[in-house]
Amino acid sequence: MSKDSQLKPFKKPKTEQDWKNLLGKDGPLAASISGFQVREQQQAMLFAVGDALNNNSAAVIEAGTGVGKTFAYLVPAIASGGRVIISTGTKTLQDQLFSKDLPLVKKALKTDTKTALLKGRANYLCTYRLHRAQTEGRFDDRRSLTHLQRIADWQVMTYAGDIAELSSVPRDAEIWQHATSTAENCLGSDCPDYESCFVVKARREAQEADVVVVNHHLFFADLALKEEGFGELLPSANAVILDEAHQLPEIASTFFSDTLSSRQLLEFARDTLAEALANAGDMPELRDSLSLLEKCVMDLRLAMDKPGLREPWYKIKSKPAIEKEIANLGEILNDLQDQLLVAAERSKGLESCYERIQLQNQRLKNLNNPKAGTVQWYETYTRSFSLVSTPLDIADTFKKHLESWSCAWVLTSATLAVGKSFDHFTRRIGMESPAELLLDSPFDYWHNALLYAPPNIPEPQNVDFVPAVVEASIPVINACEGRTFMLFTSYRALNEAAALLKDQIDYPILVQGETSQADMIKKFRKLGNAVLLGTSSFWEGVDVRGEALSCVIIDKLPFASPGDPVLEARIKSIRESGGNPFGEYQLPQAVIALKQGVGRLIRDDNDKGVLVICDPRLRTKSYGTTFLNSLPRVPRTSKQEVVERFFEILKNNKNTDTDKNSGKTDKKIKSKKDSKKADKK
Repeated sequence: MSKDSQLKPFKKPKTEQDWKNLLGKDGPLAASISGFQVREQQQAMLFAVGDALNNNSAAVIEAGTGVGKTFAYLVPAIASGGRVIISTGTKTLQDQLFSKDLPLVKKALKTDTKTALLKGRANYLCTYRLHRAQTEGRFDDRRSLTHLQRIADWQVMTYAGDIAELSSVPRDAEIWQHATSTAENCLGSDCPDYESCFVVKARREAQEADVVVVNHHLFFADLALKEEGFGELLPSANAVILDEAHQLPEIASTFFSDTLSSRQLLEFARDTLAEALANAGDMPELRDSLSLLEKCVMDLRLAMDKPGLREPWYKIKSKPAIEKEIANLGEILNDLQDQLLVAAERSKGLESCYERIQLQNQRLKNLNNPKAGTVQWYETYTRSFSLVSTPLDIADTFKKHLESWSCAWVLTSATLAVGKSFDHFTRRIGMESPAELLLDSPFDYWHNALLYAPPNIPEPQNVDFVPAVVEASIPVINACEGRTFMLFTSYRALNEAAALLKDQIDYPILVQGETSQADMIKKFRKLGNAVLLGTSSFWEGVDVRGEALSCVIIDKLPFASPGDPVLEARIKSIRESGGNPFGEYQLPQAVIALKQGVGRLIRDDNDKGVLVICDPRLRTKSYGTTFLNSLPRVPRTSKQEVVERFFEILKNNKNTDTDKNSGKTDKKIKSKKDSKKADKK
């Protein structure tokens, strides 16, 4: 029997004070974690979460940076004694929760709560597809063969089959497409490797666990599957806690969209060909149709023009070349569906291919005959494309799921409110009358930070805007001695700024795209005086504490591009229903995005720094007040000399602290010498 299994059951708190005591100065976490700090905001959030779990109710909580929301929901999740699903925004946060934070809380509470980590199927090795890739011998380049052998060697050693374990094969290596499965190509219980399947194993462990940690993509994939009647991946639960909840509306829109991509079609053709060669050798017309499908997909991509486009489908669907290839694609899919109907009985693999062609055929028909309340758009890449039909409003769909799960719901993030209101967020997800709690950051922004709005910056649409941003930033960067994030709302502005900044400052410059985000952050911390230029992926989820990051410069207020096809359709829909798209949608979304970017600056009690927002609309437009009222209370200035004085004071204080510490060290050395002299006497 393990040590954990001998632990006594945890006593469930009964009163508000019982809940708060768990994170109090004499509580179990304070006793277990060195340097644990008691925070009233954290205790208030813990009670709100515990209350929701006790009463099977819903709560929406904004917890500013430094509140410690992770412990504030993990402690009641375990203490409640029920089964809890916790979903996070990224797999990185998911891994941290499961591998670091949950074990800490379990140890502090002295509980044997059983936990499980569950990821999407693409994160697990599929032994059936790996073996097929080995026997087919379709790889002839050295790199793929090396990767294939490394995966095969790792297969016999791994317990979980989580491909993140195998760092020697890059996550974006092509081989993973042949060694993992998708919902479309998985054979399910008919797979010969079903009993040893890593996905099945992970789901079984999740079904038996008290606390299951997932990410939003898996969570919504499960909801989408339930919507289509295929069953559920996640266990039934007493409570669902959704962290980084500000991401939910966009992720939900993605998962409740219909997508037909060139990758799906070519992967289908590849899988069907392998099954046909093995089980339908007497059907050469099937192989011919698959070849026609591959050619049609490539011709359709060529007809779509240049890569990097993300536009409404109506802009190109009437072009003769597009009409021709779409009609051709429809004929080929219908023909393949008829042939696979006949071939399906020959093997489970061909039966699966028949089900996949039905789904892809229906998605093409939906694109040509759209449902009400959806927008059709397309996206092009260098050699591929996606055709997407996205619902404009997921509130009713999400509300239906909220009501169908008879459990407690807790939605939390550092950025949910606009001003002091949650209305924008709750309206988008269809949540009615939840308990609401707005907790400000416990950090002392008033004494530790400064907001600088540079004067004489032109409007963002002006051709001189980016040069003016760079010109205003250089003195700030020099005063800060590097140690700066420059956050942009577009790659165009980022690249222009990078070119202008080069050779104008004496600090290392790191530009997004030169290497991975993880490598950039690691290098930024190590250098200690670098200037990092990034776009949207650096606005949230990036945590750099200490002096290495002492300044965040934001080029402009992060309004979404009006050219985005989904945004364009939402604006049109709101306007047609008599609403105000700017006030109801565009402004609230921009406020939440800005709060994420601002949150990069102060990550710790001891952090100090300057926030620079270059967009003049913060001062000149009436809606600038909405942005300012949503940010932490911080001194503001439009004078460069105030910024320089701020950094000079920080530098002097640092030198004073260094001198004091040096003096203490000298005194200790002298004391030791005196002690030795006394001993000799």
